[in-house]
Amino acid sequence: MIVNFTKMHGLGNDFMVVDLISQHAHFRPEQVRRLADRRMGIGFDQLLLVEPPGKPNVDFKYRIFNADGSEVEQCGNGARCFAVFVREKKLTNKEAVRVETSGGDIELRIKEDGRVLVDMGAPKLNPADIPFVAEERLSTYRLDVNGEQLSIAAVSMGNPHAVTIVPDINTAMLETLGPEIEKHERFPERVNAGFMEIVHKRFIKLRVFERGVGETMACGTGACAAVVAGIEQGLLESPVEVKLPGGNLNISWQGMNEPVMMEGPAVKVFEGKIRI
Repeated sequence: MIVNFTKMHGLGNDFMVVDLISQHAHFRPEQVRRLADRRMGIGFDQLLLVEPPGKPNVDFKYRIFNADGSEVEQCGNGARCFAVFVREKKLTNKEAVRVETSGGDIELRIKEDGRVLVDMGAPKLNPADIPFVAEERLSTYRLDVNGEQLSIAAVSMGNPHAVTIVPDINTAMLETLGPEIEKHERFPERVNAGFMEIVHKRFIKLRVFERGVGETMACGTGACAAVVAGIEQGLLESPVEVKLPGGNLNISWQGMNEPVMMEGPAVKVFEGKIRI
């Protein structure tokens, strides 16, 4: 079977995007892993699938598969690419597009300057909703990682995040701590590990070790989670500019039960066909 695809990226967080409205395909985990390989395949952090809506109040269904073949609930950088993709492929002409994900519905809007504004929905902070094993909701938790006590914030943006404040992201032990936090037993569905350096109340630097992928150039949901964590601790004020290795995002959040708004770019790299 020949499948048409588009390669895209959001601040270097890269994707294979496939339209499953005008064509049909099924991707098994081992196929996703082969396609994600950067030497033997197309190479990407996530596979994004555009599917018909599963309920009447949305325009599309959005599914995300990590490079290891696992399906995940949400991807913020991918959401921006999703918005550009469905407009360029003329799958919709709406200015605002509502999209169903397994982590909740989101709204996407392409601005006149080409940047994409995403309503990511309200964050989840109750441990059971993340999910995270804790007796009560706190702004930070102590997490034992190989005998080292880390202070983390736990936030769900439709997918789980553990956010650690560090003095310098360049010297943060992401390569060693990231995999250990990702698979920590207190996160039963694994977790994305974010390392945040606060420059001032409206500017942070961030690196993210994504579950099933490793460190990526950018993580949209990770940026949202970091800003929420910082505001909850009284360390940040909305809006916040987030500097990631691949570029900057603008995040705003007005507080509990309010949606997190993310703004940033999305870029098409090339289009192709591949035999599945």
